[in-house]
Amino acid sequence: MLKIGTRGSKLALWQAHYFQDKLKSIGVNTEIVVIKTKGDKIQNLSFDKIEGKGFFTKELEDALLENTIDLAIHSLKDLPTQHLNGLVLASLSYREDPADVLLLKNDSVDDGLDFKFKSNAKIGTSSARRKSQLMSFRKDVILEDIRGNVPTRINKLR
Repeated sequence: MLKIGTRGSKLALWQAHYFQDKLKSIGVNTEIVVIKTKGDKIQNLSFDKIEGKGFFTKELEDALLENTIDLAIHSLKDLPTQHLNGLVLASLSYREDPADVLLLKNDSVDDGLDFKFKSNAKIGTSSARRKSQLMSFRKDVILEDIRGNVPTRINKLR
């Protein structure tokens, strides 16, 4: 039986079960093993304040190297660009629409401005890429770090 390592978030578990179903369809028995990562444990700091690299993947990589899991399922965006010796990126699955989504409160909309949010709007994102993109278009925005999966972020906006 193959052991599939994954984080415990709804998205990670969906990805792991999706892959598990694909393997089952070709007769491969699997077990899902949930692994808590540094990024899961430290919720009070923004990503740029957490020491080290791969804080959503290191524990998965360690489990692979220690042979406690046979494969790991994880979002490609969080993987380090340099792979550890002994590990390979072996597969990519089909991907739904990869577009970013911007959610706005009704009272924050200004149709006359770029991205349609009002002047000096407070924007929540933890992505360095998104922060850089926003600041290149709108120098007036106030950027706030926000962590969590999609449902968590929506609740924080509310």
